[in-house]
Amino acid sequence: MTAVLDLQDVSIRRGPKTILDSVTWQVADGERWVVLGRNGAGKTTLLQIAAGRMHPSSGVAELLGERLGRVDVFELRPRIGLASSALADRIPASERVRDVVLTAAYGVTGRWRERYEELDAERAGDLLAAFGMAELADRSFGTLSEGERKRTQIARALMTDPELLLLDEPAAGLDLGGREELVAALAELAGDPRSPVLVLVTHHVEEIPRGFTHVLLLKDGRVHAAGPIEQVLTAPTLSAAFDVDLVVTHDAGRWSARAAR
Repeated sequence: MTAVLDLQDVSIRRGPKTILDSVTWQVADGERWVVLGRNGAGKTTLLQIAAGRMHPSSGVAELLGERLGRVDVFELRPRIGLASSALADRIPASERVRDVVLTAAYGVTGRWRERYEELDAERAGDLLAAFGMAELADRSFGTLSEGERKRTQIARALMTDPELLLLDEPAAGLDLGGREELVAALAELAGDPRSPVLVLVTHHVEEIPRGFTHVLLLKDGRVHAAGPIEQVLTAPTLSAAFDVDLVVTHDAGRWSARAAR
């Protein structure tokens, strides 16, 4: 299968601190990956490399067949959809929901003097409808609930029809109902063969949607385990990664974990 993301011995260092340590990881076309690990394990940093927004201190990172350091990242980034809290913080609270999605076509946040074609407007409307946001298209972003903001961000990330979609803790801050609505939407996305390759960062196995195929488990900036989801999400593997004795269950396509004691 074609490698969409190929990291070879990638490290990130900031002064004396090593954030990622010799990470080797391949993501193939058609796969849906979850990245798990404790706080500080390096998950968000890894996603920044995968998004072309950070270069490795050492090692080789190839995204969509292009090597970081040898490619114009401004041409590469539109091929990669990204939804993250850092990006959401840059969206003006007064921006209309429709324009939050539409402005992704130019890679900007906050509409100014750009001109969009009718096809762009239609795509933005279709994406909002797909995530249950069509009726809120004329609302301002700042008036949305946290769950509505998350769905808007994912619609925005899909606006450029990316080949790779990166989701950094999309369920963070949601209540139970909001989380389940989002997980259901992501499960539908994962099950659609027309969808891009998906990489989802989360802290909790309960947030893994149905249809995700692989797991990368990070510990202290290193790859602790990586592979098909059924092989990696085991009690011994998760217990060692999180330094707590866990019981892991899998029922009707969803996962859960709790302390054994």
